[in-house]
Amino acid sequence: MIVYNLTINIHESVHDDWIQWMQTKHISDTLATGKFESARLVKVLVNEEMGGVTYSVQFTTKDKETLNRFYLEDAVRLEQEALNLYGDKMLTFKTELEIISEH
Repeated sequence: MIVYNLTINIHESVHDDWIQWMQTKHISDTLATGKFESARLVKVLVNEEMGGVTYSVQFTTKDKETLNRFYLEDAVRLEQEALNLYGDKMLTFKTELEIISEH
């Protein structure tokens, strides 16, 4: 299993709108691609020097090939929508994680 992790720092001025959009639209749209089996939204419990609130959105997929298909077929469209809505009020980075074991 692979976890596609997005870490996002969102500016306080758009926080409430962003969290609603994330929970009602973006996560659903990403799952609707059919390339992920589940998603979770978690708050990162740190105080950022730069301000804002930081979250991690974790999408689980079966393998790297499926994740690569997501990048080719869907990622640009979904990323562009986020940029159009939140632009410089949002800072993101991606991490790919491989689940070795769960206990």
